[in-house]
Parts: sequence; structure tokens; C-alpha cells
Amino acid sequence: MAPNGNTQRKTTATTSTTTQRRNNASASRSDSARIREGRTKARYGSVSYARQTAERSVDVPFGVALTVADRVTEIVEPFTARETANRELKSVRTRVERELNRFERRGASARRKARTRVRQTRNRVERELKQRRRRVETTVKQNRAKAEDGLKRAQTAVQERVTTLV
Repeated sequence: MAPNGNTQRKTTATTSTTTQRRNNASASRSDSARIREGRTKARYGSVSYARQTAERSVDVPFGVALTVADRVTEIVEPFTARETANRELKSVRTRVERELNRFERRGASARRKARTRVRQTRNRVERELKQRRRRVETTVKQNRAKAEDGLKRAQTAVQERVTTLV
């Protein structure tokens, strides 16, 4: 952010000038100074990391405890005064009745659907059974008629032979 509070973007000329200054400064420093700087950064970085880890290990359970306390307070608060407790109880009773009515409607509709499916299946099975029975009866009648016809022909053929032989 700029000193006046406005966000300004650096131009490429400004960025390249800053980079050149850094390169010149680092070229003038000795290797031992750079090594010391690296050790210091490493030491403070690891200490900082350990400190942050320790803080988090304390902060997380503490935050959880505060959140649970807030939720318990939210749940218990309506029941602290007689009037609000009665109002909350009436609200809960109304919600429970509504849910029971909804469950009853769903159960009744499921029962009706199941009964309808059973009835449809039963009717379909009975219809198919009647069709198959008629088909079998028709086939049996046709086969019986063919067998009787073949038997009559065989009897007449035998009688003709017998008469020719006698």
C-alpha cells in the first residue's frame, strides 16, 4: 500500500531498479555474513515454528471448549425464564406435532402405494394366468380333436382291412 492509503502497482522499471540494488548489496556482503544470516533465520524459524505449534496445541482445545459453551448457552437460554420456557416448549411441541403429522402422511402414502402395487401385480398375474389357461385349454382341445380324428381314421382303416380279409 502506498503512504496515502491507496493501493498502487509498481511499474516494471521500479521493480527492475529494486532488484539491481539488491543484487549489488548482496554481492558486496561476504560469504560468512550470508552464512550467519542463514543460521539466524533457521534458528528463529525453527523456534517460531515450535512456538506456533505449541500455541496451536493450546488454542484448538480452548476454542472448542468456548464453542461448546456458546452452543450450550444458546440451547439453555430460552429455558431460564418461565415465560420463555413455556414459549419454547410450545414451539417444540408444535414442531414435534408437525413432524409426526408429516411422518403419518408419508407412512399412509407409502402404504397406499404398496397396496396399489400389490393389487396391480395380483391383477396382472391373474390376467396372465387366465390367458395361459385359455391357451392351454385351446391347445388341449385341438390336440384331443386331432387325436380323436386320427383314432377314427385308424379304426376305419382297420375295419376296412378286416372286411377285406374276411
